[in-house]
Amino acid sequence: MATLRDRTPTDRTLKDRTAIAGIGQTEFAKRLDEPEKTLACRAIVAALDDAGLDASEVDAFASYTMEETDEVEVAKAIGAGDVTFFSRAGYGGGGSCATLAHLAAAIATGQASVGVAWRARKRGSGPRPWRAAAAQLPTPAQWTRPYGLLRPADEIGMLARRYMHQYGSTRDHLFNVALACRNRANRNPAAVMHDRPLTREMYMTSRWISEPLCLFDNCLETDGALACVVVSAERARDLRQKPVYLHSVAQGLPAQHHGMVNYWTDDPLTGPSWAAARQLWKQADFGPEAVDVAQIYDAFTPLVPLTLEGYGFCGRGDGGAFTEGGALESGGRLPLNTGGGGLSEGYVHGFNLITEGVKQLRGTSTSQVPGASTCLVTAGECVPTSAVLLRS
Repeated sequence: MATLRDRTPTDRTLKDRTAIAGIGQTEFAKRLDEPEKTLACRAIVAALDDAGLDASEVDAFASYTMEETDEVEVAKAIGAGDVTFFSRAGYGGGGSCATLAHLAAAIATGQASVGVAWRARKRGSGPRPWRAAAAQLPTPAQWTRPYGLLRPADEIGMLARRYMHQYGSTRDHLFNVALACRNRANRNPAAVMHDRPLTREMYMTSRWISEPLCLFDNCLETDGALACVVVSAERARDLRQKPVYLHSVAQGLPAQHHGMVNYWTDDPLTGPSWAAARQLWKQADFGPEAVDVAQIYDAFTPLVPLTLEGYGFCGRGDGGAFTEGGALESGGRLPLNTGGGGLSEGYVHGFNLITEGVKQLRGTSTSQVPGASTCLVTAGECVPTSAVLLRS
């Protein structure tokens, strides 16, 4: 019998050892009447039904630190059995893919057998966290908010201006991102912006939110919830849906990182995506050139070109130019955010990018990429982040 010392490094990776077997979601809307706990449980029950599993089989949970409903309440509400693993990933949108990484590690090492990851939020009808008064600001904010960077949009606006100045990126490049997401949302009946086309004139004449970011450079604020079920690869092959394998997972926190503005590094535009990407591709059997479709975190349009550079789809400073010529549209060089993303489908801290990636590899997306068998999903750039490579 082989010992741990006898195994090769490949044997110790999580490559293709687990799979997403079920996905579920509620509707997305500006205002939903149900509380977050109810939305969370609805999405989880739908994901379990999609997989053909009973709630009593769930023994692992992974969520965000910013999630209002904890695993204790969820487990009781859905009727889970004994839970042997639970974790929470931090940094808001940076934690989306990390929830899958945690479940994959737990299942691959025998700590659990059926894991559930979820995100529920009521930001459309709820409070904005940056509007709350506080006696003590968190460390990064102590150096920024007194000088006018009050919201995430202000911080990303500052990075966007640096990017435009340093590399010649333009508002047309940001429009390309917004348009690609909106065009995909127009094909997705579940998207908040399903019936609202976007034109260049609308974009260029819209009001500023934090210059150079206009209204359409900012994600939606929505209520809603999503969930997915992760099991071993072997078990997934016997369940109801086509398995979508977790080929590679990674988290990234680069040295000397400092909040969303990343002031303390030599290059503030080289963010956490670069650190996550190195680990992600190191564990994978293929590189960026073999990715058929991507779901790139899009809380703000400038994050997309920065992320494309970080994950190696183009060179440093070329992210803006990469968006030209319909590259992000269906049939383009890299079809992007095919459900509409956070900009146009719904903003649930990036979890809808995960479920859309699963739909693409199942062949059930409303903007299906023909023959898609590989998908990159990324979490938020500019905060400690995570990513997952999915394959069918």
